[in-house]
Amino acid sequence: MDRATVGSANRGRLQVEVRTEGSSEIVKPAGELDHHTADLLRAPLDEALEQGRVRLVIDCSQLEFCDSTGLNVLLGARLKAEAAGGGVHLAGMLPVVARVFEITGAEAVFTVHDSVEAALSD
Repeated sequence: MDRATVGSANRGRLQVEVRTEGSSEIVKPAGELDHHTADLLRAPLDEALEQGRVRLVIDCSQLEFCDSTGLNVLLGARLKAEAAGGGVHLAGMLPVVARVFEITGAEAVFTVHDSVEAALSD
């Protein structure tokens, strides 16, 4: 087992890309979203909301892991976006991440799409 990344604060385990398309801010986390990397996702979500971009599409197609801290980041963004008249749309979740949302019941409070394209056309 590689102890350099397992259970460490190796922030390189999550990369986040952000782009604007129409009225949506598309945020694409890639890697592992957990206690150590949550701020890497929280920052661009907060920035988008502060700049008035309240329709957030989270492209989860490369998100390999999400723990409760990551889930809380997404739930917090959802509350802020909805309070501002927008929302958070999750797209392209891998089965392992979708299972976390299913187990916790979080899938019921998010709009979930099969792809980013589907989220953008909604």
